[in-house]
This record gives sequence, C-alpha cells and structure tokens, in this order.
Amino acid sequence: MKPDLSGKIILVTGAGRGLGRHVSRHLASCGATIGALDIDADAVRETAELITGGGGKAYSRGCDVSVREEFMEAGAALAKECGRIDVVINNAMLLRYEPIEEVRNDIVDKMLGVGIKGSIWGAQVLLEHWDPERGGAIINMASPVVVRGFPNTAVYSTVKSALVGLTRVLAAELGPRGVRVNAVSPGSVPTPGATGMVSKEEYARRAASIPLRRIGNEQDNSNAIAFLLSDEAEFVHGEILNVDGGIAACGA
Repeated sequence: MKPDLSGKIILVTGAGRGLGRHVSRHLASCGATIGALDIDADAVRETAELITGGGGKAYSRGCDVSVREEFMEAGAALAKECGRIDVVINNAMLLRYEPIEEVRNDIVDKMLGVGIKGSIWGAQVLLEHWDPERGGAIINMASPVVVRGFPNTAVYSTVKSALVGLTRVLAAELGPRGVRVNAVSPGSVPTPGATGMVSKEEYARRAASIPLRRIGNEQDNSNAIAFLLSDEAEFVHGEILNVDGGIAACGA
C-alpha cells in the first residue's frame, strides 16, 4: 500500500530522468505536489507532463542547482505556486567514473558543485519556504561507495561521503526545529546515467554477488523515499537507509 502524502509539497532535484523522474512520479501518485528541477529543462518538463497526464500535480523548471541564485529562485517560484515547500529531495548528481590520474579540475568542480553545494542550497530552500507548524523534511542521496572502496570513483565517492556527513549534521542542527533529515543509499540501479559507464556484464556480476542476488531498481528507491516521508517514519531521523540488497552490509 502506498503511503498517503496528500498535501505535501515536494521539490525534487535531478528530476529529468532516472531515479529523480521515477521518485517524482511515485510521490505524485501518493498524492504529493511535485516541484521538479533539472538542468535539462526539456527533460524535466516531460517529467511534469507525465505526472499531470496521470492526474497528478507538478511544476517544472530548468535549474542548475550548483548555482545558489538559480536554486533559490526556483524554490521561490514553487513556493509562490503552492504556498510553501514541505520537502526537498537532493537527488541531482553529475556521474563520472575515471581513474584518479585522469581526474581534472573542471569535472571536480562540477561534481562538487551539484552534489555538495546543491544539497546545501536545497536545505536553504526548504528553510526559506517551509511552514514551521507543519514541519519539514530533507532527503539526501548517498551510495554504497561511502562504506566500500570502488576503483575509479574518487570524486563521486568523495561527494557521497560528504553527503552522509551533511545528513548527520543537519539532523542534529535542524531536528530541534522540526525538520527531519535522512539519506537513502541505493545500490546498483541501472539508471540512464549509470548504464553509460557500467556494462551489462558488470551488472550481471553484481547481481550474482549481491546478497539478495539481484540489482536494484528505481521502484526500490522510490518506495524507500515514500516511506521516509510518511507518518509511519515520523521518528526516523538522521538515518542512512541502505536500499542495496545488502551491498553495504556484506560487500558485492
């Protein structure tokens, strides 16, 4: 059974495809109004159209979340339409795998900007437009790379490790103000961004070694996020929820 998220105004970054698009559609199907952001304005407009075409409520906007001014303007636009923002899901990330000797300054700046700065700005957007009487929530996106070393993921792993730290700091800082902060850590989901760098053979290898003997899918991630935003999770705070079939616990 889907949780009832009716009345919640949820901003999702990186909503143009992959996990961001799927969770946007799933939360809308639970009754939430979605503010979908992505640097690809056409893709995120399509996400909103898929939601509204299915009877849900959604607004879209092209936005580079690494640029504070753009993110704050996008948040203000959503709040103007809906009256407030209840939840920010910091999903946007630039995905790039490469050997450490090939890492260059421009890619590092972009990945840190989207993944770390964008998540900080996301927290600021929520605090600018939330209703303290209703409370709020932030969900950051972590990864199994935080607990295991995966070759060729130096920058990506750095960003995700920082987000785990940020999640715990914000949980301590914002909990007393009524904002729940958690992270979801999906593992081995063949999203459009990942399949360009991970072969079918590698996904097959992972499926054979993951304790639950399959790779993840977008629905796994969306279900976990919907739970964390539901009333049933009202006392779950500062948690890093692994949705990875056991990768973090046992390795894969």
